Amino acid sequence: MSQQPSPSAEVSRSQPGAARKLVAVLLGLTAAVVLMLCAFALPSVNGGPHEVPVGVAGPQAATEGLRNSLDGPEWDVTVYDDAKALTAAVEEREIPGGVVISPGKIDIYTATAGAPMASNALTALGNAAAAQQQVRPTVHELAPYPDDDPRGAGFGAAGLPLVFGGMIPAIALTRLFPGPAGLRTRLTGVVLFSLLAGAAVTAFLQYGTGSLTGDYWVTALGLSLGMAALSTTFIGLEALLGFAGLGAGAAVMMLLGNPLSGLATGPYWLPSGWATFGQLLPPGASGSLLRANAYFDGTGAQAPLLTLAAWVALGLVLLLVADRRGAGVAAAQPQAAAL
Repeated sequence: MSQQPSPSAEVSRSQPGAARKLVAVLLGLTAAVVLMLCAFALPSVNGGPHEVPVGVAGPQAATEGLRNSLDGPEWDVTVYDDAKALTAAVEEREIPGGVVISPGKIDIYTATAGAPMASNALTALGNAAAAQQQVRPTVHELAPYPDDDPRGAGFGAAGLPLVFGGMIPAIALTRLFPGPAGLRTRLTGVVLFSLLAGAAVTAFLQYGTGSLTGDYWVTALGLSLGMAALSTTFIGLEALLGFAGLGAGAAVMMLLGNPLSGLATGPYWLPSGWATFGQLLPPGASGSLLRANAYFDGTGAQAPLLTLAAWVALGLVLLLVADRRGAGVAAAQPQAAAL
């Protein structure tokens, strides 16, 4: 008669396996924390002016001197014929600001709502040039933040709500309406949620904190598109790859999309490659679209609008593929049962 192993023997044999599993989990969690720190810290540590387009105008000798002083990787200087041409370039968002030099006077033109950190740096440069010439500078703010939120704190705080506004409904609706049968319900749910949440967030930022200006409905629809770009992509990834796909998408948007969005600083304050990549992700594109609609009457909205539309289209394609795959599996089951 065989003797059953004692419980203590089973525990002793399972302890090495449990220890290895615990070590692997702890190392994985530590790596995740370090990765998160890198994602949020590196853009800040490496932040600064990187090929910021600025304009100068005035007498040739003065503009050449200022242009030479700005020669370097930080600034991309364009000389304009006069103050009117430079102002038009700022209003069209071709440049975030510029300096106009005239006899006994220096005028600094900025658009803080478009690029707050770049505007601050440009103002400091203009003040330094004015001090060298012993003249008093005049700052012309062409696109300020609203008086109720002059530092743009509310606008800068919109990044995480944008990401969570796409992630949370995708998770909740996937839990409530799982499987191929709930696919269309999940899609309907995220679209309706995006519209409601976009209207609510815009109302809070525009009427609650006074952080936004511009047409309310245009701004709200832009925010809704940003949330829809995230949520449709998330539910598409989940439908095709399961919760692993949703988790991977959420990690990319949290760890890369949010810190590289340039929402608080403006896109010019990140290294050029990071800034470009950040603007191709939904958080960065959503922030740029919000900035364009809230402060510039839609100027500069075309690129982020197309980017977000492309992400929505990607999410719909993922859902269509998952739906076709689910329909194929459902059709194959009766045939297999018949055999």
